Amino acid sequence: MEAIAKTEDILKKVRENVAEVIIGKEEVVTLILASLAAGGHVLLEDVPGTGKTVLAKALAKSMDFKFGRVQFTPDLLPSDVTGLSYFNQEKGSFVFKEGPVFANLLLADEINRATPRTQSSLLECMAEGQVTVDGKTRILDAPFFVIATQNPVETIGCFPLPEAQKDRFLMKISMGNLTEKEERELIDRYIKEEPLQRISSVCSIEEVRELQKTCSNVFVHEDLRDYIVALVQASRKISESQESAGILGGVSPRGTLALLRASQGYAMVCGRDYIVPEDIKKVAIPVLAHRLLAEDSSEEQKNTFINGLLQSIPLPTEDWMRP
Repeated sequence: MEAIAKTEDILKKVRENVAEVIIGKEEVVTLILASLAAGGHVLLEDVPGTGKTVLAKALAKSMDFKFGRVQFTPDLLPSDVTGLSYFNQEKGSFVFKEGPVFANLLLADEINRATPRTQSSLLECMAEGQVTVDGKTRILDAPFFVIATQNPVETIGCFPLPEAQKDRFLMKISMGNLTEKEERELIDRYIKEEPLQRISSVCSIEEVRELQKTCSNVFVHEDLRDYIVALVQASRKISESQESAGILGGVSPRGTLALLRASQGYAMVCGRDYIVPEDIKKVAIPVLAHRLLAEDSSEEQKNTFINGLLQSIPLPTEDWMRP
C-alpha cells in the first residue's frame, strides 16, 4: 500500500500540472495516465483543435520525458520515423541516425495520413519497445509511450488504420468539446499567456518506471478475472441479431490482457492497490470497442455493443481488497 500511496502522490501532481494547461477533461487525463501506468499506448480521435497535441506536450513536460513528434503525411517514409543508417565519409563507415521514435513520449500526429507501410513502422516499437533497422535491433528507453491522433471526419488523403495497428493501442479515446463554462475559462486563462510555456516537470522518468512496475502488482480478485474473461468471450459469441447490427468479430486475446492492464492502471490512478468492477466498466469501451470487427467504422455502433455486454453480464459482488 505504501507503493500505491507514493504513485498516487506522483499521479496527483501530474494531473494538477496538466490541469494548468488543459481545462476540464479530467476523465480523459485519467484514462491516459492509466494507459501510461499499464505500459500501453493511446489513440486520440477527434476533430482538429480539441487540444490533443497540447495535452501530449503537457504530459511530456510534466514527467520530464524526452518528447518526439512525427507529423504523418502520405509521403512520409518508415525511415523518417525509425531512423536510418548513412555513410559517414569522415569515419569511413555507416552511422545510425536515430528517428523521432527514440523518445519517451512519441506524438504520432494524424497517423492515418501516412501509408500503411509507414504506419507499420510503429508496430514493433509499440509492441516490443524496440526498433530493427538494417538487421540490427535497438532497444528504446523505457518508458516508451505513444499518443497517436487522427481526425474522424476528414477522409481525403487518409488511410484507415489496419486492425493490427489499432490492436496495438491500449485505448482509443475522444477528447470531446468543452462546456460553456469551460470554454469561458479557456479564454480567461489563455488571453494573456500560454500556460504550456510555464509548467515544468513534477516527477522524474525513474519515478514513472517505478509507477509502471507497481501497476502490475495491483490485485485482481479471482471473480473479476472471470468477469474479464466473460466479457471478452461474450464479444465473440455473436448472435444473428448482432450480426445484423454490423458487428462481425469480437475481441482478440491481446484485448483480454489490455482490459486487465487498463483496469489495473485505472485502479492505481484512483489510489487503490486492487481493482473493483467499476474499474473494468470504466475502461471497457476505450479498451474494447476499437478492437471489434465491424462492417463500418461507426463508433456509436461499437460502443452500443460493448454497453450491451456490460449490461447483460452480471457483476460479481465480493470484497475486492487484497487478502
